[in-house]
Amino acid sequence: MKKSHTSLNIILILADDLGYGDLGCYGGLDLETPNIDALADGGLKFTDFHSNAPVCSPTRAAVMTGRYQQRSGIEGVITAKSHRNRGLGKDQTTIAQILKQVGYATAIYGKWHLGYHPRYNPCNFGFDEFRGFVSGNIDYHSHIDQVGEADWWSNRNLKSELGYTTDLITQYGLYFIENNVDTPFFLYLAHECPHYPYQGRKDPADRSIGNPYPIHGRRQNKKEAYKEMMEAMDEGVGAIVAKVKELGLASQTVFFFCSDNGPVSPGLTGGLRGQKGTIWEGGHRVPAIACCPSIIPSGCVTSQTATTLDLFPTFSHLAQAEVSVELDGINLWPLMVGGSALPDRSLFWRFKNQSCIRQGDWKFIDDGQLFNLADDLAESTDIVNQYPARAEDLEAELSQWNRNVSKGIERQT
Repeated sequence: MKKSHTSLNIILILADDLGYGDLGCYGGLDLETPNIDALADGGLKFTDFHSNAPVCSPTRAAVMTGRYQQRSGIEGVITAKSHRNRGLGKDQTTIAQILKQVGYATAIYGKWHLGYHPRYNPCNFGFDEFRGFVSGNIDYHSHIDQVGEADWWSNRNLKSELGYTTDLITQYGLYFIENNVDTPFFLYLAHECPHYPYQGRKDPADRSIGNPYPIHGRRQNKKEAYKEMMEAMDEGVGAIVAKVKELGLASQTVFFFCSDNGPVSPGLTGGLRGQKGTIWEGGHRVPAIACCPSIIPSGCVTSQTATTLDLFPTFSHLAQAEVSVELDGINLWPLMVGGSALPDRSLFWRFKNQSCIRQGDWKFIDDGQLFNLADDLAESTDIVNQYPARAEDLEAELSQWNRNVSKGIERQT
């Protein structure tokens, strides 16, 4: 079946806590991920791609707005226990709203994590459809959040539904594609995998209403559970790709796969320093793959530096949509299709009491440490004493950025 429109469909697949060293196409040996690896073989693999935070909510805010998360007041995790009245402000423009304005059907299936109160529901931010959860994680079977409350939604309504979370996300994604064959669409598959609780398809539910414990799940062999969870997500990715091909949409559909931050054990960083929750490379350097047969050359690898900030301007470019808000990200499409060099720029990360700046291969941390990632990707040797002038310049730029973005923190509502 061929579709009548000429706009490119966009499928964003965001894994949760997936490490840089977890996928086979990134050298991972512990897990088999043939379908995700096939996306890399058929498209462009990034080796220097980053989430905009080492934790989930801030990165998701950056994905949705194309702006540093601090500008929208989402500095840290919006927790189920302490932040049920906080979320993405109405003054923020999302990529879903931009795409919807130019005729795209829009849907998110899976994890939102940008506000619990109904006023923060994704259907209020440009999504036509939402099936999934608004918290940081839920039981994969009972869909109970980490404070013991039910958290599975059908658009704006809390709705109980049977099924393994990963499979439900895939199932709804398949339905959405089938129902939008003749309409350009933006499909956001926000997987919970491989975030805890560590539960495979055959495991029983661990959480119930009023009883969220144990938070990480009862499964003793968490490494084995992690493997099963990843296999389920990989199978889901394969099913989505197969459906796109079956409906004759492959050459009109852009896939982008990445993670919202680095891993925790048993996830792997691929030898990078740090993990989720840190501003070391292991906390925010993540796998990223772009694929669109006949448009994005297959089997390519890029070492150019990009972040989740860049998805908004890239997707809006694909939709030929005008954007009036000021963005912090840049359009990656020239890189994706032709290998064009990205413009020189400084990039920034801040979480809790630490911040850092990246400029080319140089990375400066606000505690005074300086690294050159071209020579020292593991961030093992502080070279600030060798390059004091470089460190001073980077420190000044980082301080200025911190002052500028801090203006958004108090605006969170």
